[in-house]
Amino acid sequence: MSKTDLQVQENLATWLSPFFDDATKKTIQQLQTSNPEELNDSFYKNLEFGTGGMRGVMGVGTNRINKYTLGKNTQGLSDYLHQTYPNQPIKVVIAFDCRHNSQSFAKIVADVFSANNIEVFLFEDLRATPELSFALKYLGCQCGIVLTASHNPPEYNGYKVYWEDGGQLVPPFDGEIINLINSLKYTDINFSAKEELIHLIGKDVDDVFINAAVKNGSLEVNTPASRENVSVVFTALHGTSITAVPETLKRAGYTNVHLVESQSVPDGDFPTVKSPNPEEPEALKMALELAEEVNADIVIGTDPDCDRLGIAVRNFDNKMVMLNGNQTMVMMTKFLLDLWKNNGAINGNQFVGSTIVSSPMLPKLVEAYGVECKIGLTGFKWIAKMIKDFPEMDFIGGGEESFGFMVGDFVRDKDAVTSTLLACEIAAHTKANDSSFFNQLINTYVEHGFYKERLISITKKGIEGSQEINNIMESARNNPVTSINGSKVVTVEDFKLSICKNLALNSTEPISIPKADVLIYTTEDGSKVALRPSGTEPKIKFYISVNTRLSSSEAFSQTENALDAKIDAIIKDMKLI
Repeated sequence: MSKTDLQVQENLATWLSPFFDDATKKTIQQLQTSNPEELNDSFYKNLEFGTGGMRGVMGVGTNRINKYTLGKNTQGLSDYLHQTYPNQPIKVVIAFDCRHNSQSFAKIVADVFSANNIEVFLFEDLRATPELSFALKYLGCQCGIVLTASHNPPEYNGYKVYWEDGGQLVPPFDGEIINLINSLKYTDINFSAKEELIHLIGKDVDDVFINAAVKNGSLEVNTPASRENVSVVFTALHGTSITAVPETLKRAGYTNVHLVESQSVPDGDFPTVKSPNPEEPEALKMALELAEEVNADIVIGTDPDCDRLGIAVRNFDNKMVMLNGNQTMVMMTKFLLDLWKNNGAINGNQFVGSTIVSSPMLPKLVEAYGVECKIGLTGFKWIAKMIKDFPEMDFIGGGEESFGFMVGDFVRDKDAVTSTLLACEIAAHTKANDSSFFNQLINTYVEHGFYKERLISITKKGIEGSQEINNIMESARNNPVTSINGSKVVTVEDFKLSICKNLALNSTEPISIPKADVLIYTTEDGSKVALRPSGTEPKIKFYISVNTRLSSSEAFSQTENALDAKIDAIIKDMKLI
């Protein structure tokens, strides 16, 4: 019997013991006879914390999201909180999204916390993830939890953990908590709620959060007239943003906002889209159709927990085109930098945050303003950590390629509420000055260089898929390519080994960023290819970036076609599809 089979049998024996409820045991017995493959996948390992917390398919088993895996995590977290804050009153805040079981899971988590004498603030109904980050600091809590699986398919749910600074867990806390959780038995979970310690919260926190979003997301250069003159189409994609974004835009002065009504109703089945992911153009299909009906200037859609946003704007031919996350990040950063510069607030003590797989254009743009660009691992928890690690510096904003952005530090996670407002502010200002969002993006390329990125994401499900992803990474690590599309590889950055190999100089330098299973190749012509297994989905991702000089806005289409062709050639050369 293999090691995996032994692990499955051991986990099954535990889950068929008297501690587990009859419904769970009945489901396990049904899987034993009807679907042994699903049974093995459910029990062969424990769900792990990734870049966005613990996320997985709902169902019975150690490798699933359910009452017991959530309960064990919460018990371990409760124990850790008591160890970290001895003899102190401890408070946590809990939010949840529109997904199936999110509300009931949130109550289970609240029950376990309260059973461990921890005071709980539980949102009365679904709320956007950035509001959870805000509420944690606003209510003076030590910890926050949001039940969400972001943009994953309907069968998924998840558990994000936030610490007292409002950011997600980072080292060493995450490792210490995981070790404590792993040391527990399921029978250690205390499910006996103390209802007097659980308090429902709602509109009182909403109002403060939305007002803060308006304050942070507004540009001083706009006027009531410029805001009223912009036509906006917004879709919540059946998620939580409907509770915050329309009201935020209204309070900021946007009166010409058109909602995709059929996608405004929260629904964990996401019935009108194949995937509720605003990174995918198809998710915004209905919004783009509405934009043509109302002649909108900008289209914005958010994912189910409202931490990332997709944007479409009109190009030179007046056609709606989707922007990728890097383009959105560059534009939002540029306008914030312009605001700081015009106010005379840049003095060399400011920084912008981003990630190792985001566009290399961002550091070039930021440094042109005399501002530092700090680069961390993938995930906004690392950008939030930058704010915590450098309290003496002013944080302007931060973004990553996966359609997330954070404006200022009042929220310590990617925030599609405030970012949606900022996108509208850019559209309003550029339109009032006889330009456009798109035109300003192209002008930025002319000034700083034209960078073009593309993401290739390959899904590998189950036990075999996980091993296949590991094999791909180890093969690339042990046998690195020496050229990509005819251009010599200059450096290979291995974040798992914390080394950067300079092939041209035959030298090696240490990498100071924390370890992660990521490889980045950089070539002589400035092309970059990054390989990274997803921390929250059964995927391996390849991030490709190329660049060139853009002589003028008139040369944009021709130059873009050339960069797209170069990316196609890289994909073919590396046999990615």
